[in-house]
Amino acid sequence: MALSANLFLRQNQSLVMTPQLMQSIQLLQMTHLELIHFISQEVEKNPLLEMASDDGEPTGESRSGGNDEAQSTAQADNNASDEGSPGASLDSEWYEPGHGNSLNDRLDSNFDSALSDEGTATRADAPELLGQWKSMPGAGSESGEGYDLDDFVAGQISIRDHLNQQVPFALAKPGDRLIAAVLTDHLDEAGYLRADLAEVAARLGDDVERVSAVLDILQNLDPPGIFARSLSECLSIQLRQRNRLDPAMQALVDNLELLAKRDFNTLKKLCGVDEEDLIDMLAEIRKLNPKPGSGFENTILESVIPDIVVRPAPNCTWQVELNPDALPRILVNQNYVTAVGKGSKASDKDQAFLSECLQNANWLTRSLDQRARTIVKVACEIVRQQDAFLQHGVDHLRPLNLKTVADAIKMHESTVSRVTSNKYMLTPRGLFELKYFFSVSINSAEGGDNHSAEAVRHRIRTMIAQESPEAVLSDDDIVHTLKSSGVDLARRTVAKYREAMNIPSSVQRRREKRAIARVSAI
Repeated sequence: MALSANLFLRQNQSLVMTPQLMQSIQLLQMTHLELIHFISQEVEKNPLLEMASDDGEPTGESRSGGNDEAQSTAQADNNASDEGSPGASLDSEWYEPGHGNSLNDRLDSNFDSALSDEGTATRADAPELLGQWKSMPGAGSESGEGYDLDDFVAGQISIRDHLNQQVPFALAKPGDRLIAAVLTDHLDEAGYLRADLAEVAARLGDDVERVSAVLDILQNLDPPGIFARSLSECLSIQLRQRNRLDPAMQALVDNLELLAKRDFNTLKKLCGVDEEDLIDMLAEIRKLNPKPGSGFENTILESVIPDIVVRPAPNCTWQVELNPDALPRILVNQNYVTAVGKGSKASDKDQAFLSECLQNANWLTRSLDQRARTIVKVACEIVRQQDAFLQHGVDHLRPLNLKTVADAIKMHESTVSRVTSNKYMLTPRGLFELKYFFSVSINSAEGGDNHSAEAVRHRIRTMIAQESPEAVLSDDDIVHTLKSSGVDLARRTVAKYREAMNIPSSVQRRREKRAIARVSAI
């Protein structure tokens, strides 16, 4: 049998992850700081890319074809033919509740007229999240008063600098000062010593007894409790400096785990005191500082910049906008391309490099444009789904998952997951991560609409905060109260939610509330 060679023509489809596609996916899930860093690197490598100035819009004679996402507008029609054009960008969309799944695709880039004067301010339901804005300039009042420039430009002394100023007065020998410097380097942010004395002595070639003696001297420095190796030792140092470390108090700080469990009966037996003396000792403990190094900040805290801003608009609508402060502004210098392209002295290698740079620049502008469109599209659907939350508060937060949003906007779940990761939305009720609006569904006891797990946790937290020392709610009581309001929840689920919110059990809460009431009465 003879073998012969034949030619066949076949067609097949396959999904290929090109480098540009992978880069686009990475751009989608980047945070604001990561995106700015990436764009800065691209501008440094590509001579055709330029960062747009913040003080004014570049003239069209020197630059064209840019992708200023904060200033350009486009129709948000999925069937429009120019949706994928490089110059198109989506700044804002209007969502009107009560109109089904339809979204108004009209755009409005005038941020000055976005908020109607007829809108009323909504009470914030998340003051713990709004506290993130306290450090911003002008956050102290609506007029911007109370902003102190010294809080931002004045140099702050670190805990190590503060201790190094005291060491020469406490230790006279150079060898002891060297040991002190090594121990100071092992302090954490709370002021605790995170080092083994034997390892420090072996590394310095000295005795453990000498290192321990130096540590005893360092523990008398300011602030009180510094260089402690545990919470118990930190409190003991502070009590010793106050001349309050008697045997009963020492027994109390040696059994802090019983204090955390509010086991006051056992503590009275170990300390050998009655209830009144134990209450006085607890009041003394509450005056101490468990983190003596917390007053010395070594890192600069950066405020969260929201990617999406949601504002009330006329006719009971919501305006969803991209935050202009979080938008990268890059431009393609077309004049440079034209000048080099017309040059007769440009070699083939230079022309190839210029063509590659132009291709990369156009790809980056298109990718940033698509990123902005996707973020706004997902944010608009979240606002549509959680309209009741924006109007009435956390109790009306609906259960929501990624698949629901993905099906509504005709995207894949992975895309929605990337968009909602490390992205923040500023609403009239506070600053929230986009992931906050996604929570599991809890069945209704009355057969009605399901409840959001976050809304149920908020109810549990509110009920516990309003309880009195004489009527502390057990987990069974919480289950019964929730079931009467239409929430079908098991007792173990209530216990799980309570522990996740760091709320102690009913027995511990009853002991703590009674102790606090007695201390307040004294």
